[in-house]
Amino acid sequence: MSESAIARPPAEAFPFEPSLAEEVRRLVGRLDSGQRAWLSGYLLGSIQLGGGVATAAASNVAPTATILFGSQSGNCEALAKRLDEALAGVGVSRVMLDMLDCRKADLEQARHLLVIVSTHGEGDPPDRARPLYDLLHGRKAPKLANLKYSVLALGDSSYERFCEVGRRFDAQLESLGAQRLHERIECDVDFQESANRWIEKVVSSLAAAHSEGAQPAVLARPSATIATAYTRKNPWQAPVLANIRLTARASSKDVRHIELSLEGSGIHYEPGDALGVVPRNQEAHVDALFERLPFDPESAVEIGGASLSLRAALTDQLDIGPLNRRVLERYAELTAHGALSSFLQASTEQQLETALRGYDLLELVREYPPQGIGPEQLVKILRPLAPRLYSIASSPHATPDEVHLTVRIVTYESRGRVHGGVVSTALASATDAHARIAVYPHRNPAFRLPSDPSAPIVMIGPGTGVAPFRSFVAEREALGARGKSWLLFGDRTLRNDFLYQTEWLDWRKRGALHRLDVAFSRDGDEKLYVQHRIREHGATFYEWLREGAYVYVCGDAQQMAPDVDAAIRQVVARHGGLGEEQVEEFMLNLQRERRYQRDVY
Repeated sequence: MSESAIARPPAEAFPFEPSLAEEVRRLVGRLDSGQRAWLSGYLLGSIQLGGGVATAAASNVAPTATILFGSQSGNCEALAKRLDEALAGVGVSRVMLDMLDCRKADLEQARHLLVIVSTHGEGDPPDRARPLYDLLHGRKAPKLANLKYSVLALGDSSYERFCEVGRRFDAQLESLGAQRLHERIECDVDFQESANRWIEKVVSSLAAAHSEGAQPAVLARPSATIATAYTRKNPWQAPVLANIRLTARASSKDVRHIELSLEGSGIHYEPGDALGVVPRNQEAHVDALFERLPFDPESAVEIGGASLSLRAALTDQLDIGPLNRRVLERYAELTAHGALSSFLQASTEQQLETALRGYDLLELVREYPPQGIGPEQLVKILRPLAPRLYSIASSPHATPDEVHLTVRIVTYESRGRVHGGVVSTALASATDAHARIAVYPHRNPAFRLPSDPSAPIVMIGPGTGVAPFRSFVAEREALGARGKSWLLFGDRTLRNDFLYQTEWLDWRKRGALHRLDVAFSRDGDEKLYVQHRIREHGATFYEWLREGAYVYVCGDAQQMAPDVDAAIRQVVARHGGLGEEQVEEFMLNLQRERRYQRDVY
């Protein structure tokens, strides 16, 4: 993590050997903001500059602004850095903290708290935000009567609990006595415009507080370098080099290995990063929709301040797939369909979830025609079409100018129609020699290999969750890393679903992969999952932890990740002889040392 001001730089940027860099990073991670300020002053005061001593005495005065970010995929951290740069531009002192590193003392010392947090899954905080979330909502929560704050909440309106975590942080800070510096702003998947507006507002407020004569804040835009030029709105058209089915024909799943060319793009990525694929609704689906809509496809509508045709909006900008309660409620209100309103009022969340399987915009306008509204009103109630992020399954050092993806093709039948994932079905059909896929890089700094190449790693990745670990092993082999590696992989059957089987076995033979354990849930009388393997080899697992192993988990957030977490905790309790509170502290320390990282979805 790269942080400006008094926040610490990444260990890999330290001018030390890797092992010493890791020790420094762990030490700094245990310090609160006051302790870091003291250490900063102590070190600066010991440096000889031009024959004199730089007397940077440690200050006990808290910075004007404390920037807190809680990120699952890196977006909140990127926005925090932009806010940090904007505050620096108007001379406001600040500290930037990952929520995982924020202690109670940091909150008590803060003057202005700027919170940037995303909502994960069904209203859950990101992994690295959980300890702070629990502190604020627990009996040990600090009193914050002298604090002013503002919250930027990131979310996805396709989920029922949109921006739920940001709302809870906002409400809880207020209940603890803090006063709002600026009202909370909520962002959907297209978050840049809303986020920029929030940054400009809070920077202006703090600049005015810092100096009455300060100039109005102007938000610095990131420079467009070759490495960062490609975004969702300006993607790289990547040629498809390979599209190979990994699962056997007899498998119940169609999983593809897709290789894309980055040659000439200047795109750089690291193992652990993701690749964003720009979605586009199928033309046949859009055509079927216009057969039911009483609108001219060329009608002009406005989205994000830009004017475009209704057809272009429904093809490239808006989600016309599965609907949720929020969209249905807004549609029912605008169209005055009493039957739809009655159905929504009478349905529980579980009943509605069952009823909405395969129920998309086409089904909605068939059953409830859009009476009394125009194209502009229709587009305003639809969610933006969200990009799809896929964990990168290749190493930039092992296969330069290429990026590999592991993609499960989503298809299912409902209501007499075959439905498919917007992006995965497009990827499945990208087999032509001239096929191009619109992509852009997405950094994930919270999922990184250890800076020390001799550190052992444990990788837990069932199904397509194994993708980043193919990148990890290839990268460590290409760089000659000496650290041990252990993969725990699971899927349905050995014969049909062992993704990259030949490669794992070859890496194990060459010594790049030191241990491989598998669990296939449908090959025996009883279902076997990766968490069972963790318990089965608990003594060895705990010994690897004692040796300093980094543990990585990738895949399903709803069932697999909690089950794996519970198994690890049981192993630590049993083989470490620890009680419940000690296990909690052990796991929290693993997180703070960046030795327990999860990329779950």
